[in-house]
Amino acid sequence: MTKRLSVVILGILAVLPGVRPAGPDQAVKPSTLAPQYQEWLRLTTYIIKDKERDVFLQLTNDRDRDIFIQMFWKMRDPTPATPENEFRDEILKRFQEANKKFRYGGQEGWRTDRGRFYIILGPPLSVVQIAGSNDLWPVEIWSWNGDPAKGMPSHFSFVFYQRGSVGEFKLYDPVADGPAKLLIKGSSEFSPSDYEAMFDAIRDLQPDLAAVCLSIIPGDIPYMYQPSPENAIWMANIIDSPRKAVNESYATHFLNYKGYVTTEYLTNYMESAGSVDVVFDPVTGLPFVDFTVAPKTLSLEYYEPKDEYSCAFEVNVSLRAGEKVIYQYTKDFPLTIPASRLAETEIMGVSVQDGFPAIPGRYRLSVLLQNRTGKEFSILERDVEIPSPGGPPRIVGPVVGYLLSEARADLRQPYQAGSQRIQVDPRNTFGQTDRVSYLFHILGLTEDLWRTGSIRIVVQGAKPNAPFQKTLLVRPSGQPYRGLLTIGQSLEAEEFPPDYYDFSALLLDAKGQVVTEGRSNFVVSPRKSVSHPVTLAKGASQANRFVFDYMLAGQFDQTGEAEAAEAAYERALAANPSFTGKIPEYAGFLTRAGKFDRVLDLVARIKDDTRLVFQYRFLRGRALLGLERFDEALAELQEANKIYNSDTALLHALGLAYWRTGRSEEARNVLRASLKLNPDQPEIRALLAEVEKR
Repeated sequence: MTKRLSVVILGILAVLPGVRPAGPDQAVKPSTLAPQYQEWLRLTTYIIKDKERDVFLQLTNDRDRDIFIQMFWKMRDPTPATPENEFRDEILKRFQEANKKFRYGGQEGWRTDRGRFYIILGPPLSVVQIAGSNDLWPVEIWSWNGDPAKGMPSHFSFVFYQRGSVGEFKLYDPVADGPAKLLIKGSSEFSPSDYEAMFDAIRDLQPDLAAVCLSIIPGDIPYMYQPSPENAIWMANIIDSPRKAVNESYATHFLNYKGYVTTEYLTNYMESAGSVDVVFDPVTGLPFVDFTVAPKTLSLEYYEPKDEYSCAFEVNVSLRAGEKVIYQYTKDFPLTIPASRLAETEIMGVSVQDGFPAIPGRYRLSVLLQNRTGKEFSILERDVEIPSPGGPPRIVGPVVGYLLSEARADLRQPYQAGSQRIQVDPRNTFGQTDRVSYLFHILGLTEDLWRTGSIRIVVQGAKPNAPFQKTLLVRPSGQPYRGLLTIGQSLEAEEFPPDYYDFSALLLDAKGQVVTEGRSNFVVSPRKSVSHPVTLAKGASQANRFVFDYMLAGQFDQTGEAEAAEAAYERALAANPSFTGKIPEYAGFLTRAGKFDRVLDLVARIKDDTRLVFQYRFLRGRALLGLERFDEALAELQEANKIYNSDTALLHALGLAYWRTGRSEEARNVLRASLKLNPDQPEIRALLAEVEKR
C-alpha cells in the first residue's frame, strides 16, 4: 500500500533565482481576449500582482492561459492537499455579492469603492449606516479586524460617503478629504485647517462618525486633530494585503519554462533556495560549476511494507553561451526516508547537489529540478564566469558553508577541492553552535607573490554602530608553491554576534597592496542551532577523469574552438582507449572538420561493438563519402539504413551517395522520405532540387 504526503520544509527559506523578465511590448490587450479570460481578469483585479498580470497578457494561446489560471489559484490555495480551493471560492463569492449589492446605474458593483473593499476584505464585521441630514452627507462606516503581519491595523474602519446625497458611496480618506468633505457646509463654515472645530461639529452630530473621521483606527485622535499621513500607509497595506502572501516569481518561471515542463508539472511550482559556485579540482586543475538546490516543499510517497517514504528527483542542467546551449545533461536523485526520520527531515530539509567541469567563459546556468513523485518543479538560474587559467592572479570564491571535512580521494564530489569538501546551505545562515567554513582559490599565483605576499581574511558585521570585525592573516608560503592555491578554514560561529556579515579574502603583495579580492556573505542567527538540509549528491570516480575531457571537448566544439576540442578528445581517448561510448561523438566532430581518414581510423575501434553497429556503419559511410569513395560509402550507408531508416542525417548522406553513383531515382525517393520526416531541411530541399534537374 502506498500513499502520498506533502510536507513543508521548515528549515528552508524561499530564495528564488533570478529570471529573464518578459518584455511588456509582447503583451496582448485584454479586450482582445476571449470573454472567459476578460471575466477572469475582472474577478482578480484586486488580488492579482502586476507581474502575474503582465505574464498572463503575454501568453499566446488559450491552453497556456488555462494552465496559468490553474496555477494562479493553486499558489493561493490554503489547503493544497484537498480538492477544494477555499480562497478561489471565497473570491468568486465576494465578487458576485459585490456585483449584486453595490451596482449603481450602469456601474458594475465590483468597480465601486464599496465593492472593491468587499472583495479585498470580505464582509465587514459591522456596518453603521447614517442617514443624511441638513449638516452631514449620508455615510456608512464599515469595520474589520486586520492582520498586523501584513502591515494592517488590528482593527480599523472605512467611511464611505454619498456626496450630494445622490450617486454611489465613495471612500473617504481622512488625509486627502478631511472632515470638511463629510459636512455639507464644511468648506463655507470652517477654516480648512481648523480640524478641531470640524471634529467637534461631527462629534455633536454623530459620535460614531467622529471616532473615524481623523483616522481609520476608531478613537485614534491625532495630535492637533491633524490626520496623520500614516493613514495612507495603512490604506496601502490593506489594499495590498491579498497580494502579500504570493511570490510572483512562479509566473515568470511559467512564461520561461512552459515549453520545457509538462502540463502536469506546470501547476506545481515549488519554491526553493539555491546557490552556484566555481570550485577548482587541484589534481586536474579543472574548474567545476557546482550547484545546490533546496526545495521548500517535499512531496513523498509512503511504502507501508518497509515503513518508509520516498521520492524521485530529476535534475535537467543546461549551460548557455548567449542563446546557444553548449552543455546539458539529466540526472536522477532518488531519496528514501525511514518513517522514524520523517519529522527530522521536515525540519532539516533536503538539497540536491551536483557539478560538472566547464571551459572558460561567461555563461547562463539553468537547473530544472523536478520531483516526479509530486509532479513538482523548481528553477535555479545564475550567471557564471569560468576564469581562464592564464592572466593575472585572481581569487575565485570564497564559498561559505557550515562544514569543511576530509573528502574521499577516489571521488570528485560537488564542492570538493582536492582533499577538502565544503558543505553548503544556500541560506548561508548559521546558529551559535555552527562552524563558519570557507573555501577559495588563488588562480595564477606567481612565485614572488607566493613567497612575499599574504592573504587577509576580513569578516565585517553590518550593524551601523561599532560592527563586529575579525581579521586573519594567512601566508601563501605556508603551502607548497602551485599556480593554483586552495585555502580552506573554519571559524566558530559563536565568535560572531548575531548579524549579517560580509566576508572578504584579499591577496596582498609584499607592500600590503591589494592584488585581487573575493567576497561573500553569511548570517549568524541569535538561535543556538540552525538546521541544515540533508544533501543528495553523486560523486564521479577519479579513475574516470577522462570523462571530464569528453565533457570539455563537447563544450569547445559548441563554442567553435575546434583545436581545443580536438585536443580534449585526444586526451580523453589516450587516457582510456578501451572506452567506446564517446567514439561516435568524436568521429562526428572529425567528420564536420573534414578529417575523414582520421574518422576511418577512429571508428575501426567500434567495429565489433554490437551496441554501436548503426553508428559504425553511418560514420564510416559519411567519411567515405567525404573521401569521394562513393560506391564504398553507399554500401555502408545502405547497411546503416537497414538498422534504422528514420534518421534524417543518414537519409541525407544516403541520398547524396545514390546521386553520386548515378542512381537518381533512389536519391529522389530517399530525399523525399527525409523531408516527409522533417520538412524544415533547406539543405535536403536544395539537393533534391538539384537531383530533379537531371
